[in-house]
Amino acid sequence: MVTLIEKTERLLSVCEECLNRLPAMRKEDREPDFFTEVKPYADINHRLLDEWTEEIRLLIRNERPKYIHPHQIESLNESMKQFIVQSFYPKTGKKRFILSINSATYTLKTVLDELRSKGGGQG
Repeated sequence: MVTLIEKTERLLSVCEECLNRLPAMRKEDREPDFFTEVKPYADINHRLLDEWTEEIRLLIRNERPKYIHPHQIESLNESMKQFIVQSFYPKTGKKRFILSINSATYTLKTVLDELRSKGGGQG
């Protein structure tokens, strides 16, 4: 069973992968094949993101952490789903893309700090 901490760490690494992928795709200057490159990666990570989101919603409901709120989690879910796919396309606007990743990273690190301070994260 993968813990909530491990899922959060994996999502942080997805942010890093996306941040590194866009410049690489721009350098290659090619459109990815949607069904062999984009969709498999997106499907796996969207599934992980949805599982994580549900678990965090329960944590917020049950433990009411001080610095984590439902609207942050919903926003993170939506923006990550977008930038996971956008990271494959060279024409993606860089500024908004990077701001979205930075925002997601901040929220994920806040969640990770909270989970570690509780010593839990099982789930």
